[in-house]
Amino acid sequence: MLILGIDCGSQATGYGLVESDGHRHRALAFGAIRPPKKDDFARRLDFIHRQVCELIAAQRPDCVAVEDIFFAENARSAIKLGHVRGVVLQAAAAAGVAVAEYTPLAVKSALTGYGRAEKQQVRHMVAVLLAMEEAPVSLDASDALAVAICHIHTAGAMAASASGGASAV
Repeated sequence: MLILGIDCGSQATGYGLVESDGHRHRALAFGAIRPPKKDDFARRLDFIHRQVCELIAAQRPDCVAVEDIFFAENARSAIKLGHVRGVVLQAAAAAGVAVAEYTPLAVKSALTGYGRAEKQQVRHMVAVLLAMEEAPVSLDASDALAVAICHIHTAGAMAASASGGASAV
């Protein structure tokens, strides 16, 4: 299974490609898409969209796992995040790739067992679960890898439940 995790943001959109056989996971690629700061918001969205399309075309994931919108105090930030998610979801749909969405609470719970874990705790668990010598420097990248791992765990649990306990991931 090859999962592309995406952590949406208008300043930086994290991505992480994780390969899994259902038992062992490894990071194949990760980083952050950073649109030029001088660009207006529409151009930033276009930049993010093009980069995600290129990632999907180059890596051919089985699924794109995207972090869902959190409830922010700042409505303007939440709306911008929704626009970024929209271009990411459209890129996956246009490529014919399945999409899964997870709340930040679900992602943190899947990795740390605690839905209110700090970003540094999530980054640490990403490094542990992917047997990385060093955790990703970018929190955007580690969050994207976390979304991919969350999907692998969730898909594995759902498959095991559907087959009576045997994992099909």
